[in-house]
Parts: sequence; structure tokens; C-alpha cells
Amino acid sequence: MLFLYILLGLVVLILILGAIAPKTYDVSRSVEISKPKKEVFGYLKSLKNQDHWSPWAKKDPNMVQTFTGTDGEVGATNRWKGNKQVGEGEQEITKIVEGERVEGQLRFLKPWESTSDCYLITKEIDSETTKVVWGFSGKNKFPMSIMMLFMNMDKAVGKDFEEGLANLKNILEK
Repeated sequence: MLFLYILLGLVVLILILGAIAPKTYDVSRSVEISKPKKEVFGYLKSLKNQDHWSPWAKKDPNMVQTFTGTDGEVGATNRWKGNKQVGEGEQEITKIVEGERVEGQLRFLKPWESTSDCYLITKEIDSETTKVVWGFSGKNKFPMSIMMLFMNMDKAVGKDFEEGLANLKNILEK
């Protein structure tokens, strides 16, 4: 009988945690780059250019990548398979608002399966300065949502976004 009460208590606890757990996430960072918006956007929409500034490319220089479609256009896809730090997955460009926004879908396969939406936004500050916003968002599905009570997605990837944007700034301002 005690076992049933303990089991019932665990089920109730899991249901309560599931109810209060965050259902969505949206992590983004921004940087100002001393280059015209057109030049910055042209560079950003290329999946292959991400290797130059993405912090994850540096975490596994031996990562195997396969690009399909026309780079910089809707439907272009980068599939990767790397070490434990970068895992395995793919990124596909799903929408481009020319000069303004590149949207994509990140499909992670390993170390765990998940799907997120990613985006790069450019905003003209003045004719020689562009603000870039890099982010991703998604839904936390049960039971993964419970883990998000103990893990902060912003802290988990925010520093990588900051590093990537600093790399991007350095590359484009050279």
C-alpha cells in the first residue's frame, strides 16, 4: 500500500511540474556591425558562411557537413555530424525577407531530437551601421519541458550566440 502512495505521489509531482514548466523558449542576442545593411545581409544568408563565424564550427573542426540546394536561398540545407559538443542535425532556410530576415529550421538528431526555429534579422542603424539579431525559438514538449525547470536555455546557448556575433563582427569589419 505504501508503494502505491509513493507511486501516486510521484505521478502527481510529475503532473504538477509538467503544468508549471516553461512551454516555449526564445533566445537571442544582437550586435552592431560597422558595415552597410546590404553587405551584412548578403553575407548572413549563406549557410556556408556560418562556418566562418559560428562557435559550433570551432567546437568540432572535423565535423562532416553536407550542403544541398542553392546556398542563400529557401530550401538550402546544411546537414552536419560532429562530436558530442555539436551533435548531429540539419539547418534549412525556410524563408527569406530580402534585406531584412533569414528564417530557418534547426532539426537536431543527436544527442537528443528536437526542432527549433532560427532567425537572423538585420536592421539599418545608419548607412554604415547594421544591427544583427541572431536567435532561435521553439516549444518544450513534455517530458523535456520538466528539464527546463532546472536548465536555462538562455544561459545554455546565450554565450555561444554572443561569441558567434563577436566573430561575425570581426570578420565583416576587417
